[in-house]
Amino acid sequence: MSYEFSITRNPNPKPKPDPNTLVFGQVFTDHMFVMDYDEGKGWHDGRIVPYGDIQISPASSVLHYAQMMFEGMKAYRTEDGHVQLFRPEMNARRLNRTNERMCMPQMDEDLFVAAVKAVVKQDADWVPNAPFTSLYVRPFIIADDPALGVKSAKHFRFMVILCPSGPYYAANRGKLSTTRIFVEDEFIRAAHGGTGYAKVGGNYAGSLRASQKAHEVDCNDVLWLDAIEHKYVEEVGSSNAFFVMDDEVITAPLAGTILPGITRDSVLTLLRDWGIRASERKISIDDVVAAAKSGKLKEAFASGTAAVISPMGVLRYLGKEYTISNREVGTLSQKLYDTITGIQTGKIADPHGWIQRVV
Repeated sequence: MSYEFSITRNPNPKPKPDPNTLVFGQVFTDHMFVMDYDEGKGWHDGRIVPYGDIQISPASSVLHYAQMMFEGMKAYRTEDGHVQLFRPEMNARRLNRTNERMCMPQMDEDLFVAAVKAVVKQDADWVPNAPFTSLYVRPFIIADDPALGVKSAKHFRFMVILCPSGPYYAANRGKLSTTRIFVEDEFIRAAHGGTGYAKVGGNYAGSLRASQKAHEVDCNDVLWLDAIEHKYVEEVGSSNAFFVMDDEVITAPLAGTILPGITRDSVLTLLRDWGIRASERKISIDDVVAAAKSGKLKEAFASGTAAVISPMGVLRYLGKEYTISNREVGTLSQKLYDTITGIQTGKIADPHGWIQRVV
């Protein structure tokens, strides 16, 4: 199905930033996508308008009861000048899983992808071409009913904003490098029956205190443990965690507390393509530490849209630090990064049909 959206062009386009000095998520393009939902009418009036502030009632549901969701994806420029997306249909499916959990309306997957493509096409000249850069795409939905009361809203607003971005970790500019990770044994990210598998703002707000603790000991991010026993490894920050032990790559299973990452799925697919044993199973932090001590922990890395592959060099747990792979980027981490980013930017063939071209 094809969709048409009205376009109001920004009469005051901004100068483009230097692609070699871009940071993550601070500069925004000239346009954004907006679409409304009304109960009984569905999603309607999709439009591209100049990027700018929005007006909502101070009584809006999103401000008081956090009925909202968001997605994260990227557009990439190829060497021959095309712009393309990486597995956007997976973002559409995850959006609908989140919406179901948050009592928000479903959206046709084709409509979601068409909206993203339309606004990216409008601002295609903002997609940078320097190494380690991309156009970050942030679709989100907010409930903006102007009424108090804990109930599902009847009006929602879907928006897509864009920002040309450099590497998620500043230290990664120009190369892939390892991070220091703080193992959080007090606070939790998610519990069974909660919203761990959904991409909602409350998950991230609740993680900030642990992030502060990590930064106080010079760590880049937090490794979360399970909510019941504080024993089993779950995620790294907002990314999925992988551990390479002997001849096996292990990541936590999707059991309701883990975000079903699109990069995670891509990593598992590639590993199995390469004949590497990839397991989705529980692994305890004690097993990880023991493997680090004995040298059996060959590599550890996080996967996600923002950083793609982020190798771990140090785990800090209960005041002690454990070095992984001599704080060097592992061979497998580098291969996964090179392969996924190569597919995303058109440098490597796409055998799985993951790429959708915009222009």
